[in-house]
Parts: sequence; structure tokens; C-alpha cells
Amino acid sequence: MLGVLRRGRLNQARAYGLRRPVFGPFALGLGAVAVAAVLAMLWGAADIPATTVGRIVLHRLGLPVEADWPRSWDAIVWEIRLPRVVLAGLVGATLAYSGAVYQGVFRNPLAEPYLMGVASGAGLAATLVIIGPLAYSFGPLSPVPAAAFLGAIVAVTLTYLLARTSRAVPVTTLILAGVAVGSIATASISYLMLTHEERALSVMSWLLGGLNAASWERVALLLPYAAIGGLALVPFGRALNVLQLSEEEARQVGVNVEALKLGLLAVASLATAAAVAVSGIIGFVGLVVPHATRLLWGPDYRRLVPLSAVLGAGFLIVADLLARTLAPPHEIPVGIITAFVGAPFFLYLLRRTGRHASDA
Repeated sequence: MLGVLRRGRLNQARAYGLRRPVFGPFALGLGAVAVAAVLAMLWGAADIPATTVGRIVLHRLGLPVEADWPRSWDAIVWEIRLPRVVLAGLVGATLAYSGAVYQGVFRNPLAEPYLMGVASGAGLAATLVIIGPLAYSFGPLSPVPAAAFLGAIVAVTLTYLLARTSRAVPVTTLILAGVAVGSIATASISYLMLTHEERALSVMSWLLGGLNAASWERVALLLPYAAIGGLALVPFGRALNVLQLSEEEARQVGVNVEALKLGLLAVASLATAAAVAVSGIIGFVGLVVPHATRLLWGPDYRRLVPLSAVLGAGFLIVADLLARTLAPPHEIPVGIITAFVGAPFFLYLLRRTGRHASDA
């Protein structure tokens, strides 16, 4: 009898979500990302024809195309716009698929990848570098991304150690530990900004997130973490489906719940730390995109994680395009754009969650 129940639960977990093919939505999402990337390459202070943009890219890729355009156009397309588009896509995809995994592990659509202190830890470390004696940059290199990455990892590790009790890590304790670590880091950032007013604007600019410092070096820094993290997390979609039943039922169908949660959170947090290190703190991407994907294509994590990555890339490319074109010649931090979109959506989620709770 127990075996029948277990098989029934496993079949329920496998069927979790709507049985719709993934290739159609995935192709549609990739098409939307391509359109957003092309628009981001074309729009800007310098008006460069679309055909010339394409020829510049092909020429840089080594194809036999005659270089009959101004050198300034070549620099604008290849050294400024293209790395910025690629970096925005990588950051958006990383935050989105990490957010989907966090929501699956915590079984809560309001979870997001900064829940364990990644953002606050990165922000504190970056603040210490910005106000410190180190030069802000050494040519294309800067100590800020490295410090932010290290700070994020330290914050996540501290959160885990504080939440761990014997051999288990209760979800509620993990969330509370993350809130505590984040609060201490945020208070420290505020104090440092008050005592170093001459650097406060630089700190605030980093904290609000931005891609104005995008470069191929930053793309190379993030790409391994984004790619490896995504490839490592996507195969666990079925396990995340099983986890949505309950931890006890997941154990009954053979899932090592503690190891699964720890592994998924570790990979997602590492990828998020790398994204924050190169872009600053860009909020709401990891919250809005996975939930929007869930509303469009269902809660099956076998589709939810990869589709969130695709939509996250497109969302942040568009947000960054708006950030640099809405108020020329000034640039709006992209974190402000995502907040304008994400905050109303977050309120909608709160009301929707509260309504479902009251109905139950």
C-alpha cells in the first residue's frame, strides 16, 4: 500500500504543472530577447544604421566584411553597446533562474535570490572598497566586483552557519538568519555613507545597480558562473516539482531534501553573487520574472527555470535600454527602472497571496 502511495505521489510530482511543450515558449522567448538586443544595439546617442551595426559585428567576428565605417562607430558598437547588451542578458538570466530556484526551495513565490544576504553582503564589501584607499579602478579592472563577490559569499555562508541546527537547516530559520545578516550589513552601509559623505554618491550609484561600466572583461567574469549555474540547476526541475508537495512527501519518494536544498541554494547563491559583483544590486528581477513565467506557462520547474532565464535576459536588456535613453544625456540606474516595474508587481503578489490565504 505504501508503495502505491509513493508511486502516486511521484506521478503527481511529475505531472506538476501544465503539460505544454517547452520548445514553443522557449523559441518565443529567445525571439523576444533577440529583438530587445537588436533595439538596444541601435538606440543611443549616436545614430548608427542597422545594416552598419550588423556589418561591424560580423567584421569583429572575423568574417570578410569591408570596414568602410568610421572608427568611432566601431568602438561604440563593439566596445560599448554590445558588451552592455550581453552583460545585461547574462545578469538578467542569472537573477531570474536563481529567483525561480529560490522560490522552489522555499515554496514561496515571494522569495528572491537576495534572501540569504547576497545583496547586502556584496553592498557592504563594495562600500568598503569605494570609501577605502584603493583606487576605484585600474584601467579596465576594478577591485569593486571582486570585493562584492567575496562579500556576497561571506554573507551567504554566515547565514547558513547561523541557521544550521544539528544536521538540518530549517527554512524559517534560514530566512530569519538571512534577514538578520542583511539588516546588519545594511546598517553598516548606512553608517559608512554618513561618515564618508564625499563618497556617498558613488556608493549609492553602485547600490542602485547599473551596467554603465559594462565591458568584455566583466562579461568574461560573469559568464562561467552564469553558464555553469544554469546548466547545473536546470536538470533539477523535476526534483523541485517533488519538493512542492511537502518535505515529508518528498522524502517518501526518495528525495534527500536537506542535500537538495543546500545544493540548489549554494549554486543559485554563487551565480547571484557573480551577477551582483558586475552590476551592483538590481532588485525585483529575481522576483518578478519567475512569477510572470509561472503565470504564463505554469508552475512546472522543468520549464520554469530555463524560461525564467530567457525572459530575465530580455527583461533586463529592455530595462537597461530605458535606463540610458529615457532622460538623455543622463542615465538612470537600471535598479530604479526594475523597481518601478517590480514594486507594483510585488504589491500584486502580496494581495494575491493574502487573498488565497484568507480563502483557505
